[in-house]
Amino acid sequence: MNTNSSKQKFNTFLWGWSFLFPTVFGLSVLNIIPIFQTVWQSFFKTGAFGRGNKFIGFDNYIKMFQDATVWQALLNTFKYAMIEVPLSIIFGVLAAVLLNRKVTGRSIYRTIYFLPMVAAPAAVAMVWRWLYNSEFGLLNHLLQKIGVHSINWLSNPNTTFISIAFVGVWSIIGYNMILFLAGLQEIPRDYYEAAQIDGASKTRQFFNITLPLLSPMMFFVTVTRIIAALQVFDSIYIMLDITNPSFYKTQSLVYLFYRYSFIESNKGYGSAIVLLLLAVIMIVTTIQIRLQKKWVLYN
Repeated sequence: MNTNSSKQKFNTFLWGWSFLFPTVFGLSVLNIIPIFQTVWQSFFKTGAFGRGNKFIGFDNYIKMFQDATVWQALLNTFKYAMIEVPLSIIFGVLAAVLLNRKVTGRSIYRTIYFLPMVAAPAAVAMVWRWLYNSEFGLLNHLLQKIGVHSINWLSNPNTTFISIAFVGVWSIIGYNMILFLAGLQEIPRDYYEAAQIDGASKTRQFFNITLPLLSPMMFFVTVTRIIAALQVFDSIYIMLDITNPSFYKTQSLVYLFYRYSFIESNKGYGSAIVLLLLAVIMIVTTIQIRLQKKWVLYN
């Protein structure tokens, strides 16, 4: 009896790991091992033309903390996240609430809202670069039709990061909407029926029922969007040229990592920059989790 039980446990163990192995192997090769390689690489300086590594200790980190470009890129990244994350959540919630009702063509509207998420980020950035063109872009053409002067959407340092953040908001609303729809459909209808009997308006139901019960999903979306926003790269890389006068005020930490690692072949310094980004993401996520716990305990 004990022998059969041990054999059954061993077979269960083998079957379990046989299903887990592809995922564990993929995470190890694509995520875990590269993290340790990046940490190790940050203590080296790559030679000319990417040849040879010279151990320099913490010199890359010392240089990074003294580099004004890195801190400007960090500030740019935070500015982008502070625009993209709140607006994408607000519009995502509103779209989910509107499309959670029984309206004609609801499935079609949901599909239309989600289409930007399906499109490739490079294609989205190229289309919006054309729309933002100061000479023949569609947006300035429409502004001229109503008597408004053209706006330098992508060459004015005061408006460039807002323009790029708006593209991020536009492209992610559909994804957030789907998540919030899932959260809304988990809220029992009994709460709304009881509120209607008590005479609560739609606005009061939204703030007293919908938002509190949707908070777990909002926490998940907020954390994932912060992580994604702090890693912005493709829209900046495609929509802005390095000669753009607003480039310095817009480039992100990920772009700096790309520049030093793959353009200047200084993978050691690029690794130090990406580890700074990792530390920032961990700090911001930890703060967000602590705030969420306090909010749950308070309520």
